[in-house]
Amino acid sequence: MKRKQLESLLEDVDRFSNPKISLEQYPTDPHLAANVLYTIQSGYGDIEGRSIVELGAGCGILSIGCVMLGAEHVTALELDCDAIEDLTENLTEFEIENVDVVQCDITSPSPSFREHSFDTAIMNPPFGTKNNEGIDMEFLDRALSLCRGAVYSFHKTTTRDYITRRMEGKGYHVAVLAEMKFSIPQMYKMHRQREVLVAVDFIRVSRDPT
Repeated sequence: MKRKQLESLLEDVDRFSNPKISLEQYPTDPHLAANVLYTIQSGYGDIEGRSIVELGAGCGILSIGCVMLGAEHVTALELDCDAIEDLTENLTEFEIENVDVVQCDITSPSPSFREHSFDTAIMNPPFGTKNNEGIDMEFLDRALSLCRGAVYSFHKTTTRDYITRRMEGKGYHVAVLAEMKFSIPQMYKMHRQREVLVAVDFIRVSRDPT
């Protein structure tokens, strides 16, 4: 599947019906999602035929994109009931059957999954603003414990040096695959601007530098 075709399909993924600022719920743009997923597959082959886990799956655009690129199976982890309903409806609309949706709190270790249960992890975690400081790193640590391969994740560019030092201190390799602008639309009462662009890194964290 070509990148443009993937993006066109992902444009039909419905967004949050009841977004919550406390969970930093913002939709992932279809263009951005298609680009990063295509990069993962074309550059590293970490989607097709692989078992994938998405942490903080939201409405499921990344999980759905992984299926479209040939993932063997996807497990979508999400805390919020409303988001799970949105995700489930999207899976039904696309007639996708190889995605399991699991409600869980990423920050609380779950006995449901053994360490290194999945080939690849992907996520667009909360950035750790407002009352969620440090949650981005909790997501990253959890993702690394769940997968035996690489973790792909979005993080604010301003945290790049900290994340790199912390991960390399644990023996991981961090590669910045792309620098991009993440669009934060005017969704909540606190937002005064129609759109805010946040500088974001798309990173790959692995045990092997290759």
